[in-house]
Amino acid sequence: MSDHSYEVSVQWTGDRGTGTSGYRDYGRDHDVRAAGKHDVQGSADPTFRGDRDRWNPEELVLAALAQCHMLSYLHVAVTEGFTVVAYEDRATASLNVNRDGSGELTEATLHPVVTILEADRVADAEAAHARANALCFIARSVAFPVHHVPSTEIRGAD
Repeated sequence: MSDHSYEVSVQWTGDRGTGTSGYRDYGRDHDVRAAGKHDVQGSADPTFRGDRDRWNPEELVLAALAQCHMLSYLHVAVTEGFTVVAYEDRATASLNVNRDGSGELTEATLHPVVTILEADRVADAEAAHARANALCFIARSVAFPVHHVPSTEIRGAD
């Protein structure tokens, strides 16, 4: 087993001159940084007074799940010997907000559309999603179910 560590910084950029003097008096904008990478401009969901043009934390968690599943899936494809030539996902998530203002993501659903070369490997390609989910570091780390509704296409098949 090996351990890896990660470091990011988050800097709030939403002070409008009066700090958090009132709920409507400050912006939710912030920048997420990691050494050597482009900044990610974040905010809250627009429902919570955030900027709709910036990424919110819930979208970032969902993006991390979709990215991790894709990378794990591509690894599984190599180890199982079928060839992926395209991969897209349209992931969705649900958030429950409680009466006390707390909340949690309650589920995520990935909708990967995978294109492979081998027409005789569709069943293997579809089954590989379970193995990819088992390998995905992010899916193993979240406290809610991650569902998969995959679709497999064959390059050149009409």
